[in-house]
Formats: sequence, C-alpha cells, structure tokens
Amino acid sequence: MNSLGFTAAPALLKYLRHAESLGLDTDLALQAAQLSREDLSDNAKRIPGDSHERLLKYLLNQCDDSLFGLHSARYVQPGSWSVLGYITLNCATLGEAISRIVPYEKLVGDMGVSRVESDAEHTRLIWSCRHDEPLIRRHMVENVLASWLLYARWIADKDYSPTAVWFEHAQPNGVHKEAYQSAFGCEVLFEQPCNALIVPDQLLAIELRQADPNLLRTLEEHALALMAKLDDEQPLTARVKGTLRLLLKDGLPRKERVAERFGMTVRTLQRHLQQAGTSYQSILDELRQELAEHYLLRSDLPVQEIASYLGFSESRSFHRSFKTWTGQTPGEYRQAQRPVR
Repeated sequence: MNSLGFTAAPALLKYLRHAESLGLDTDLALQAAQLSREDLSDNAKRIPGDSHERLLKYLLNQCDDSLFGLHSARYVQPGSWSVLGYITLNCATLGEAISRIVPYEKLVGDMGVSRVESDAEHTRLIWSCRHDEPLIRRHMVENVLASWLLYARWIADKDYSPTAVWFEHAQPNGVHKEAYQSAFGCEVLFEQPCNALIVPDQLLAIELRQADPNLLRTLEEHALALMAKLDDEQPLTARVKGTLRLLLKDGLPRKERVAERFGMTVRTLQRHLQQAGTSYQSILDELRQELAEHYLLRSDLPVQEIASYLGFSESRSFHRSFKTWTGQTPGEYRQAQRPVR
C-alpha cells in the first residue's frame, strides 16, 4: 500500500464547508478523522493523508451527494492551496499560473502529483492521485480538477471552460454525465488515460486581474524557503531522489553536482547512501523506472522523447535498461498496461 503522505490543513476546509451546507455535523466528522478544529486553524499544519481519507470517507457515508468532491470545489479560494494559491493569484497570465503548480504543489500536500503536457493546440493539466481506495480517489480527483477550473475562472475574471475534461475512473452509477458537463462547461470523458483539464493554448495568454510581480517574487522566495524545510525533514535517500528528479530535465546530472547540493563530496555522499542500504545508481535507476512507467502509461510521448527526458543518450540504451527493469521493452509495456480506448 502506498504511503499517503500529508495534506496542508487549508485543503480540507472545502470539504467541511460543503458538509456544513448539507447540514452535516462537522465536529463529528473531525472526531472520526481524529482531527481537531485547532489542527485546521493552523495554515502551516500538515495533516496525515490517512486522516484526510478518514474525513472524506466519513462525510461521504453521511451525505446523499454522489458528487460531494466535485461540489466541494465551489468553496475554493487562494488559501486553499497555501502559498501556492497566492503565487498563482499574482502571476501575469493564466499560462504563467499553471506553470507554477508543479514546482510548488508539495506545499499543498503530496496526495497526488501534477504535470503539464502540451502539443500544438492544447495544454493538458494532469493530476495523478496517490490514494488507492476507488471511492476516495474519485472524489479527490473530481475535487482537484473542478477546483483548478473554478479558481482559474476567478483569478482570470472570465467564465471560460476547457475543451474537455478527462477522468481515469468510470462514470459513476446513477450520475448523469450532464451533471459533470454542467459543472465544467465542456465535454467530460471517462475511462481516459489520465485525469486532466484539456485547455486550448490561446487561453494561456489570458491576463490575470491581480498580477503583482513584486509580490510574486516575494511569495516565491517564501515558497522556496518552505520547500527547503520540507526537504530537510526527508531521509537523505528521498532528498537525493528529489534532487535527481529536478535535475534530469537538464540532462543526466553528474554525481558531483548532486553531492554539491548537500554540501558533500561524492565519496561522502556515496558512503551515506551505502549506510542507508542503497547507492546513487540504485536511486537513479529507481527514479528512471518510475518516470518511464509513468510517461509510458500516462502520456502519448514517443519512446525516444521519454528516453531523452530520462537522460539516456540514445533510445537503445533506454530499451536495454527498461527491459532489465521490467522484462519488457517500452513499447511492449505500454501496449500491455494501458487500457484499451
């Protein structure tokens, strides 16, 4: 079972506000989740992911709203995403705001991972939820995508809609597709390869109503400081993996560059990793396999582009490594694992 990580306290307030609008006793809900009002009054508080799941499960059991997660999105506000919300609020354009989600989303929590993919006409804003329980996962995904859209409409002061919305899950029994299409203002498709808002590229140039470049710079400096504190709390192996993830986009990083990030020599870094039962190469291979499987299953990127992103100088080397990891070539893995559409 995956570790559920944590959620920033403000992210849970949307669920509680919607629950209150339905007449539910939120004190009992918090008690069921083993949380207190004080926990949620501290914006810096990190709530364990299993508490997040217990809270949502209790509320779903107590209400008749089959679209509870989707409807909770109407209560989104800048503070719902901690510092990230205020950063996006002060960006110059919608595209600039979207570009800030991936670097800073860990400040909101690690209950899922975002990524942005673009082609000639559209940008796909994608979210992969790490929670496995199907009902919880569905409501969380629907809440995140609807929150993104409603917040984007608010900061842009325009009632725009994406071209389409994709969900990995099947259409829920007893829920009409029209309810989703009314909420998103566009076609909604189920059993897709990822959860995504499909945004026309021309909308990325929309100017935001409260852009403040000076405040944006200050907020980003604050966000980077908060991110550093989060990283410091992680084991060295996790921090090395996170550093490699950031550096891979510029090509395969040298060991010396990674070691410098931690104020160590390569030999000292290798010794610490060995004491933790792993090695630099093992962490790199694990990350490469994780990212390779992710992009093969969750994107339509050509295998050659995936190989390049992972720091392989040529596709043949990527094929050999991937077959060593999985027993299959990248093409075989993609064909066998991806759902039939």
